[in-house]
Amino acid sequence: MNGMLTVFRNAWVDTQLRKKILYTLFIIILFRLGSNIFVPFLDNNAISTMMEGASLLNYLDVMTGGSLGKGTLLAMSITPYINASIIIQLLTVAIPPLEKLSKEGDEGRKKLNTITKITSLVIALLQATAFYFTLRNGNNTDSGHTPILKYGDVSDTTSDTFSVVLTAVTIIACFVAGASLIIWLGDRINEKGIGNGISMILFAGIISNVPGAISYFIELCSGEGNMSNIIYVVLILIIFVAMVWFVIFMTNAERRIPVQYAKRVVGRKMYGGQSTHIPIKVAMSGVMPIIFAMSLMSLPQTICYFFGVDGTGEGFWDGFVRVFSQSSPVYAVIYFLLIIAFNYFYVSIQYNPVEIANNLKKNNGAIPGYRPGKPTSDFIYNSLNKITLIGAIFLGIIAIFPIIFSLCTGLTGVSLGGTTILIVVGVALETVRSLESQIMMRHHPGFLD
Repeated sequence: MNGMLTVFRNAWVDTQLRKKILYTLFIIILFRLGSNIFVPFLDNNAISTMMEGASLLNYLDVMTGGSLGKGTLLAMSITPYINASIIIQLLTVAIPPLEKLSKEGDEGRKKLNTITKITSLVIALLQATAFYFTLRNGNNTDSGHTPILKYGDVSDTTSDTFSVVLTAVTIIACFVAGASLIIWLGDRINEKGIGNGISMILFAGIISNVPGAISYFIELCSGEGNMSNIIYVVLILIIFVAMVWFVIFMTNAERRIPVQYAKRVVGRKMYGGQSTHIPIKVAMSGVMPIIFAMSLMSLPQTICYFFGVDGTGEGFWDGFVRVFSQSSPVYAVIYFLLIIAFNYFYVSIQYNPVEIANNLKKNNGAIPGYRPGKPTSDFIYNSLNKITLIGAIFLGIIAIFPIIFSLCTGLTGVSLGGTTILIVVGVALETVRSLESQIMMRHHPGFLD
């Protein structure tokens, strides 16, 4: 913690970095302002009521900083961009032209980034349309609920066709425009801010839920005869601190494979002979496997909810929805196993032991005790599998812990998401590293100094 504060203090002293930090804060303020601009024809209070008990929508609401639950301009947040990034990353392995672009340096990455942005807009359009129809299905006046959609000046689902179409186009267009705006804000942070723009937007959205969590804790502790709730709150705070420490420890943990480079003479100079290592991070895949697993686990519930099945009835599909709700033990088990599977899959497309072994051989490098070629690649493969298993179990525990905690304590309103803690800590550490590197670049003596 002291090191992080030292980095920010040193960055604030530097004039150029201070401007970047202030610019980043300005963009974040714009993001939060956009998160409170309501979309026309929607009743935000009715949306909040509809989302009660919908675990998928509540999870997305946390990721969007509460924008989804209020029906604001930035309701889609960065989820379309994240999904697009995952899709393009996976297609890069399967489609040769995309794989070629990924190996063309900065120009190739720029083209891939453009493809990702276009894909994110398509996904934003699909998600906005799906969310609109979800709101339309929740626009139930027969049950006594407040109508969500407002056609014209009166909340009425029997308005003329023109009003219905105008309302649908307006709502969907606002959601898609908000998703585009977030991508633009992220690019501004990358160009003129401290970098890591999209992650900073995600970080700001999650952190914005902190005041609500504090209010919830105060509400639990207030009143007479709430000693048990006070004990729960203290336990939650202790667990939260322990989880933050655990996430930081595992995020920085790595397995270092020693590498020795042979000496070689080129002309009159001798090269090589130094010792180094190949770092393999325990949590190298970050939060991606959790996002993969969450997307897959939320698919059945999303489809059923789209058709008006919310899990409150006694039919087969209502029971099916309850099985895939986040309060179900079966959900936790399947979720945990999917995270392990997706972690192995993600690492396999990121790390190629054969390619690493070939690169070592070309540069006269070798792992002590292993011959170049297949023995080296086998050793790297086995080491990678062990580290991947540890990282997968770590991610699985972090992801399902809130579910287990809720089942044991009965407190379902506490936003103690392990995924959000993992994202917040990861972005914070990445930001500190970025600032450290920029400080070193600015204060490193030049060639003519």
